Amino acid sequence: MDWPHDPDGEQGSEGMRKYGQAIIAKKVNEGEDFPLSTAEFVDEHGEEPVRLNHERVVSVAEVFENVDREEFADFPAFHTAVGDAMREHGFWDYDSETENPDRQRA
Repeated sequence: MDWPHDPDGEQGSEGMRKYGQAIIAKKVNEGEDFPLSTAEFVDEHGEEPVRLNHERVVSVAEVFENVDREEFADFPAFHTAVGDAMREHGFWDYDSETENPDRQRA
């Protein structure tokens, strides 16, 4: 796929290679963008790349196909829903139960 910018370039990773949900979270401004419409967010960012790991890049729209909420009141609600959708639909490589079994999830 031809991306509007390089997923590893300055615009895609802010000067360093960042992955998954961190890339999506950087697309919102916690103080200005809420309440946030899912449709408007996808219209604005849907074609942008999200690097999931060292091999796989998907679009923001692909991730949001699995987000069921139409609107988010605040950043914690947005972050939780996106993270849950990513975990449930194969967009998340890290498994806290197998990679860090002693840590409790908040």
